[in-house]
Amino acid sequence: MLSIVLLGGLGAVVTTPAITGWYSALEKPPGVPPNAVFGPVWTALYSMMGISLALIWHRVEPGLRKKQAFGLFLAQLILNLAWSPVFFGLHWMGVALIIITALLLLLPCAIIKISSADKLAGRLLIPYAIWVGYATYLNAGYWWLNR
Repeated sequence: MLSIVLLGGLGAVVTTPAITGWYSALEKPPGVPPNAVFGPVWTALYSMMGISLALIWHRVEPGLRKKQAFGLFLAQLILNLAWSPVFFGLHWMGVALIIITALLLLLPCAIIKISSADKLAGRLLIPYAIWVGYATYLNAGYWWLNR
């Protein structure tokens, strides 16, 4: 679990410097929460993702079901980790929107497959999927308003 939280925290290396400069100058879409909300929310979500991964790793019997669940988890994690450097580091909001949309489309498939391997592991990802839906809206709003 800790490794997932630490991986997620790597995004802060790129995000934090952009918050006071580039990001603060952007026109914001309606419904943007205060910046202080993002850290605790992502910490909680990465913690649940870490628990989900641990459940897959330790409770699912070796075989195709475990490989598929692990593979989908890894695929969504790669998309997740790619988003911050693209949005905050490169300022490529359109490309970031493509990445987060792919993540949003992948998550239901991942949750279904992971749930079939371990129900709790799949359910732990539902709040994350909801937040990614909201984050997709925000990304789209930033892109639209600042292109």
